[in-house]
Amino acid sequence: MGLETEYGVLAPATPGANATMLSAQVINAYAASIRAGYGHLAGTRWDYTDESPLNDARGFSQPRATADPSQLTDVEPEYDGELDAEQVALAGGDAGIGSTLYDEPGIGQEVLMNMVLGNGARLYVDHAHPEYSSPETTNPFDAVLWDQAGDHVALSAARRIEGTPGFVPVHLYKNNTDNKSVSYGAHENYLMPRHVPFDVIAANLIPFFTTRQVICASGRVGKGMLGQWEGFQISQRADFFEAQIGLETTIRRPIVNTRDEPHAHWEKYRRLHVIIGDANLGQVSTLLRTGTTALVLSMIEAGSAPHLALREPVAALQAISHDPTLKVKVELTDGRRLSALEIQRIYLDAAVEHCHATGANDPQTAEILHRWDQTLSTLATDLFAAASTVDWVAKYKLMSGYAQRHGIGFTDAKIALMDLQWADIRPEKGLYYRLAERGLMETLYTPAQIAHAATTPPEDTRAYFRGRVLSQYPEHVVAASWDSVSFSIPGARKLERIATLEPLRGTKKLVGELFDADLSISEFIGTLKR
Repeated sequence: MGLETEYGVLAPATPGANATMLSAQVINAYAASIRAGYGHLAGTRWDYTDESPLNDARGFSQPRATADPSQLTDVEPEYDGELDAEQVALAGGDAGIGSTLYDEPGIGQEVLMNMVLGNGARLYVDHAHPEYSSPETTNPFDAVLWDQAGDHVALSAARRIEGTPGFVPVHLYKNNTDNKSVSYGAHENYLMPRHVPFDVIAANLIPFFTTRQVICASGRVGKGMLGQWEGFQISQRADFFEAQIGLETTIRRPIVNTRDEPHAHWEKYRRLHVIIGDANLGQVSTLLRTGTTALVLSMIEAGSAPHLALREPVAALQAISHDPTLKVKVELTDGRRLSALEIQRIYLDAAVEHCHATGANDPQTAEILHRWDQTLSTLATDLFAAASTVDWVAKYKLMSGYAQRHGIGFTDAKIALMDLQWADIRPEKGLYYRLAERGLMETLYTPAQIAHAATTPPEDTRAYFRGRVLSQYPEHVVAASWDSVSFSIPGARKLERIATLEPLRGTKKLVGELFDADLSISEFIGTLKR
């Protein structure tokens, strides 16, 4: 599994700055901070050879001519060469982005829009946002750690920009909407066996995804795409969904996304691409988001998931989000009316039975089940008692207390500012981090562990191979992707492309000694192929 985060980007001193240029600054700034003398380490290009974003899991491909431009993620994003001098100045500099952010002359003259990191992750410009896609991990606890590493990476880049003469500070926010009709994603990815029928996956996931928000969403001030209606709601993303199932991710957003792009052996695997989650700063909320979903997917694979169906899933998604009291009930096709907590409890009970039947009693699974149960029970009896572990509750409690003390409502500009400031990834400014510093938000990892994960790959997936070659042989890595790495070998007439289609190969156990042998690149590739 792995997570993707698109960060909100803003340069307060230059509100008219081009967002794509600001995002490119972030990529180039982080490249500069880690390049260690090698241009390749900072600018290894992404290999788009195996990308297929228009393949639909329902058995067809969308014609390219009818696709929204945001769906065409199989081509290199382009730096807009038509930006005029005024836009360049607004973005914070009159020289090239790359050349200004690098210390050494001649390094980084080309604007980078994509890079692969030494921890196996990808950092790139996704339309008008900098995006971090975490390396592949095998469990929800590691997924949390390497997602948090993305926040560390983003913060490092912002600090670099702020310290570079000629550039105005760029602030990054881990949120999902600008409250001006625009929403951006916090996606999840789960590897599944292809033999499980997609219609079965979708049918079982829709009630779960519709109600999952109560245990792991991030909270939002305002209702509607524009935030035009007063109030606080549970999910930042709920109001932007319009369909049950579909291929799009930025328009007509579906509860279940059908993109069929496994980044692995196609005949063996599918990648479930989940677009309905909120971006979490809280570590426990991220753990619940990934851990409960992994358990539900296990039940779907085994045929033991509960059989539930909502009469109007999209309407239910938004009705649940708009009611932070958690009292609203939504109608099922069998005529029952249940609350989100009651539906989540049905999934939890089924998961407990499934794990008992299959002998899944490892410590991580036990902790996910315990936290799921504890969270549902706490939300049902004392909402604000869940504030230390559930992001939206923590935000709601903080804002409600402030509004009450100052005699203001949720339409007040101060509350809107708090909503934005909550998501600020700067620890000295972000309200989430202020609460965490005071021990009011439970954390699972220390800052030192997170910083280590920002430069070190997981050891039990192919991300280990990808990350280690980027760190150990950066000048020879020409291109990389989730399922391949291409090398330039001295004296060779063509590039050497190593396929990594099996996500559980390329681990430390399999290739760690090869890296530790300190071989030349020719010896390394030759031994690897043998």
